[in-house]
Amino acid sequence: MSGDAETTAALHLLRECAPQVLGAVARRSGDFDAAEDAVQEALIAASTQWPAAGVPSNPRGWLYQVAMRRLTDQARSDASRRAREERVADDALFVPPLDSDIGADRDDTLLLLFMCAHPALTPSSAIALTLRAVGGLTTAEIAAAFLVPEATMAQRISRAKQNIKASGVGFEMPRPRERDARLSAVLHVLYLMFNEGYASTTGPSLQRVDLCDEAIRLARMVHALLPTDGEVTGLLALMLLTDARRSARTGANGELIPLDEQDRAKWNRAQINEGTALTRDALNSEAVGLYQLQAAVAALHDEAPAASDTDWREIESLYALMTKVTDNPMVALNHAIAVAMVEGPEAGLARLTELETDARIAGHYRLDAVRGHLYERAGDAVRAVAHFRAAADGTANEAERNYLMLKAASLGSAPR
Repeated sequence: MSGDAETTAALHLLRECAPQVLGAVARRSGDFDAAEDAVQEALIAASTQWPAAGVPSNPRGWLYQVAMRRLTDQARSDASRRAREERVADDALFVPPLDSDIGADRDDTLLLLFMCAHPALTPSSAIALTLRAVGGLTTAEIAAAFLVPEATMAQRISRAKQNIKASGVGFEMPRPRERDARLSAVLHVLYLMFNEGYASTTGPSLQRVDLCDEAIRLARMVHALLPTDGEVTGLLALMLLTDARRSARTGANGELIPLDEQDRAKWNRAQINEGTALTRDALNSEAVGLYQLQAAVAALHDEAPAASDTDWREIESLYALMTKVTDNPMVALNHAIAVAMVEGPEAGLARLTELETDARIAGHYRLDAVRGHLYERAGDAVRAVAHFRAAADGTANEAERNYLMLKAASLGSAPR
């Protein structure tokens, strides 16, 4: 393996280990904020040492011990926090056997998920903190997912850590009743994590496979814990059905290939079959929620032999139901697309006009991108080009930007 390949492999392993180690250190220390800082320092140490010295036989154990020693050092250097120093130092100086805290068969990531969905936090703050701690997303990426400025999200995450510390609630897996109360936030975290992996908000690549894989892995863990919950089942189904198209979404040079132009022979049939079966199970639940409905839409796309065979009327009906479940503007945007496919582009454009007054999405590049597509279908090339260019200016993802600029170029030039 080349040096670059070894470095890449080490960095990938670090990202995989990070939430597992953070869960163990936070549980052991009882201080989430300090634990996160210590784990970050351990990750920095590993990123410089592992590529040269090699990955240790127990990478999670290595990171855990380094992080705990960092906590000890921090406690010793802060005389004004003598009580915490003695507690943390005593724990860290005698690091327990790895099989009791972070052995090869123990994974604290699920614990970390529920820990971050803390009763001291609002749902939005819990989701933001978990995306940072478990998903490894940057503050900018989380802000983009929430449609808020980066500075606002940074303050929200900081307050979330302070509230957890002030609450005094222990870091442990909640009991069933409390776990159920936190479940909605946990599922939304996994949903946003998967979305960021499937359509990255920044960077040169359209997809971040590591995030998609981790979100699916965690969704499987939650499903194993709560196999009869319809929304848990629906979310796992949605992820599998969407991720099944991964290989067909990009070309040889990483360029974006839209759904209706993808080679469906490249879709992962095993994932589609599993996701479809899970969708059927999810829809048999007494109550039907947003993830179940989205999974049903994904199943309709995946089951169509060709784009022209897609049952858009059923999809439009499902999105109409979703708009009654949530006021999320992205759901309304997708509903407008479905309306356009059933009733024509003009009907879809009329729906988009209603979204212009929603501050959460007004000016968002996806709104311009959809307008561009609908104006193209309506035969208005000039307006389509203008909106494709505006969307390209608004996205920080290079693959999306290139696709949108190529769409504008293919329709001919128009004054900017």
